[in-house]
Amino acid sequence: MNITTWNINSIRRRLERVLEWVDEHEPDVLCFQELKCQDGEFPAEAFTSRGYQVSTFGQKTYNGVAIVSRVPHVDVVTDFPIPGDGQARGIACSLLGVGGAPALRLVNLYVVNGGELASDKYSYKLRWLEALVAWVKAEKERCGLPMVVCGDFNIAPGDLDVYDPKKWHEQVLCTTPERDHLRALLALGFVDSWRQLHPEERTYSWFDYRGGGFDRNEGLRIDHHLVSDVKPIEVVIDHDARARTESSDHAPVTLFISG
Repeated sequence: MNITTWNINSIRRRLERVLEWVDEHEPDVLCFQELKCQDGEFPAEAFTSRGYQVSTFGQKTYNGVAIVSRVPHVDVVTDFPIPGDGQARGIACSLLGVGGAPALRLVNLYVVNGGELASDKYSYKLRWLEALVAWVKAEKERCGLPMVVCGDFNIAPGDLDVYDPKKWHEQVLCTTPERDHLRALLALGFVDSWRQLHPEERTYSWFDYRGGGFDRNEGLRIDHHLVSDVKPIEVVIDHDARARTESSDHAPVTLFISG
């Protein structure tokens, strides 16, 4: 099975590119972030007609997450880790296995960007991440299933994940508090699947539109699959998709697992 995480930066604007990629790769599960539309505006029929089940948690203009899966899924929850905060940033479900029983708990996140260090957005990001660690801990204990927590984390875990570590030192996406919260998530029994399989490789999943960052390979690895009791076979960051015209500023990242 494979699970793709992809911040698509407006599903309606990128739909042609997304469907082009889906038809080429036929992924099992897609976790989208930054839908930038409400639930009723999500182009669900484009995916259901291709055999996918669609679950969304949308928001007008901003944020929004979706799980689109050929594997049947149940027990969908949204509005976490801070219920009622008005930010559509988390959706989770249980993917069904052989015999129709829940086999894997899947969590799809669009973590707060954080803006500037002195801004309310950064302090909100740290509160959000603290709440996320508590929520994932409780969810892991509740479901008792193997777990994949994926999405746009807006955190580069270490210097290998940043094209210019000196330039980004203690800047938002690379600050010590943000990385500490990510480490706290991993300490719950998770592994960064990309880094486990590629311990020394320097590659990136996000490239700023401004200044031709993609052409110069100036990016950050901020899109992750954290896995618990799941054996990753491979993780692929699809730079070809990022290179296409009218693409998102994020590349799709696909985790391959057994089963």
